[in-house]
Amino acid sequence: MSAVAALLAYLPTQAIGFKEGFWAALTAVAVAQTEMRAAQSVARDQFIGAAIGGIAGVSTYLMVGSGIATYAAAILFAVLACWLANVATAARLSATTATIILLVPHVGTPEQMLVSRLFEVGWGTCAAIGTVWVVTAVNRRLGISV
Repeated sequence: MSAVAALLAYLPTQAIGFKEGFWAALTAVAVAQTEMRAAQSVARDQFIGAAIGGIAGVSTYLMVGSGIATYAAAILFAVLACWLANVATAARLSATTATIILLVPHVGTPEQMLVSRLFEVGWGTCAAIGTVWVVTAVNRRLGISV
């Protein structure tokens, strides 16, 4: 199921215009679970974490500029924001996204990286949830219990 979700997330990325479609595939692998509720929970954490971490990274960069202090502050803000928003389960994913925004070399501005990252995570999440939904429906129809 993870392989199918990853392929569904990755293969159309170039046609959609994503420059780094591997993020969509990685998200799909992380979200694909054998149980729909678990997949939905992980999907929520992935997307909220990406949004909060991306916003924390870009905001800190715009206020302070680049550098190791900016990175440390962004991680702190991202994790704290998740805790304050009562989505502590997304905290490590927000820190990961802030890291990607601020430390992974990319073409374009951090703002462009944020938008790209949110679309890629969103696409990967949709591919995984769709795959889990289809597999769950087929299993139910065939009487397979997972």
